[in-house]
Amino acid sequence: MDASPSDRPASDQAPPGAPRRTFLSAAGTAAMAGGLAAGYGTFAAVAGRFLFPAREARRGWLFVARADSLKPGSSLNYLLPSGKPVAITRRGSSGSAADFLALSSTCPHLGCQVHWEPQNDRFFCPCHNGTFDPSGKATGGPPGDAGQSLPQYPLKVENGLLFVEVTLEGV
Repeated sequence: MDASPSDRPASDQAPPGAPRRTFLSAAGTAAMAGGLAAGYGTFAAVAGRFLFPAREARRGWLFVARADSLKPGSSLNYLLPSGKPVAITRRGSSGSAADFLALSSTCPHLGCQVHWEPQNDRFFCPCHNGTFDPSGKATGGPPGDAGQSLPQYPLKVENGLLFVEVTLEGV
């Protein structure tokens, strides 16, 4: 016949809820240790990026088109090797790099594609009616409210050929 719990010696009886307390204590300790490790790991990553900054990316010039193939007021859509679209417009007729402007075609608001509207003398984003002046500065819509502009790429003209400067990493 089995002894009832009251007949067992006191050393054999576990207090009520003891396994749950042990589990919760171990889980709390593990969670605290995990949080500390994540916090110190994040701190080490940030400190490492500060103490050892990334090196300057290599840049180079890519051929775009013959300079005389773009008429004043026209635009050319160009895809960089990185996959980023660029709108290159011609604003003058002297044949120098100052006549041309290369701007990212990606709206800084939500990443939609902007396009040049020669009749309105502006870049337009159809997603939320964002507008940009010919230099890429936001003039209306959400990008205008946020003061965002289209990033610009340097251009040069050599021997009648138009080149754009890009980052060569990953190309």
